[in-house]
Amino acid sequence: MKWFVKISGMILGGLFSLSLLAGCGSNSSNSVKPNWPDLPYASVSAAQKLDIYLPNEAKGPFPVIISIHGGGFALGDKASEEVKPALEGLKRGYAVVAVNYRLSGEAIFPAQINDVKAAIRFVKANATKYNLNSAKIALWGGSAGGNLAALAGTSSEIKELQDLQLGNPTQTETVQAVVDWFGPINFLTMDAQFQQSGLAGQNHNAADSFESKLLGKQITLVPDLVAKANPETYITPDDPPFFIQHGTQDKLVPVQQSTEFAAKLEKGLGKEKVTIELLEGAGHGDQMFMTAANVQKVLDFLDKWLR
Repeated sequence: MKWFVKISGMILGGLFSLSLLAGCGSNSSNSVKPNWPDLPYASVSAAQKLDIYLPNEAKGPFPVIISIHGGGFALGDKASEEVKPALEGLKRGYAVVAVNYRLSGEAIFPAQINDVKAAIRFVKANATKYNLNSAKIALWGGSAGGNLAALAGTSSEIKELQDLQLGNPTQTETVQAVVDWFGPINFLTMDAQFQQSGLAGQNHNAADSFESKLLGKQITLVPDLVAKANPETYITPDDPPFFIQHGTQDKLVPVQQSTEFAAKLEKGLGKEKVTIELLEGAGHGDQMFMTAANVQKVLDFLDKWLR
């Protein structure tokens, strides 16, 4: 059976959300309602909407966590349980902006990163209206959302990953921090990394893999396009600080995706701007990421760079 059929609904659409339900405090996307739901940040697609959550306490303008959902670039939604860890930031005085983007069944790369960047520009252009601090923005994504958060973080103002016709072209896309949870970085190295680790991971080089569907062609046939979707391609010293976490038993995205990415970030940005932690024994979307202690660790990182 094809991986896309067998795995997408069973794991990325279910296991990741279930693990989120198991951890990190009382807030959830079911109990915490956005102050402004379904705001369109562009008009090309019905998918181009975002939700804004504001803290009940504290006084703005609030620093912003932009939450980017995962799902293999083909599944997922801003209102799923994946936003739950970011919503813990409300207790520390952060606003949370949960973003939808065009999925690969609707549009292929670079539509997804175009949308994320358009959402960043929308937040900045409308910061005063929604009581947001446009100079204090962090991106936080898991899995495919981790790739998009990392890619947006390293490729600020890269024209080939912009679509300024989506709106607010005078705004920059620079952010102040990035949280990458187990994101795929270099699509072409994942299968070999699983072999090196001795893990029976998924076959990303297949023509029907999530990454191949994202790019519109089998990834082994389009290495130049793979490089354009790789956050490592755009690393420069002025990139924002990164906080990266990955489970050592991840069978969907090999842990080397994060360790090798972190090493390249350290070389380009300096070690003081890069934090990487490996969660021993954790799988993809494991509840170990969502424990209260771990989520607070992420928020401590954001406090360091956004306060």
